[in-house]
Amino acid sequence: MQRFKSPEQAQRFLSAQSMIYGHFRPQQHLMTADQYRHARDKAFRIWRQETCVQAPA
Repeated sequence: MQRFKSPEQAQRFLSAQSMIYGHFRPQQHLMTADQYRHARDKAFRIWRQETCVQAPA
């Protein structure tokens, strides 16, 4: 595992990473399976839209 060179560098990484992590990891224990699948599909749709990634055919 790489070490961060400073606490500021770690904070910058973790603050960005937490937004992405939270986007793709909804609280599954509070949802039905259908709600969870819908939330995941929506998260990936938004991610592809924001990053301009083309969905596989």
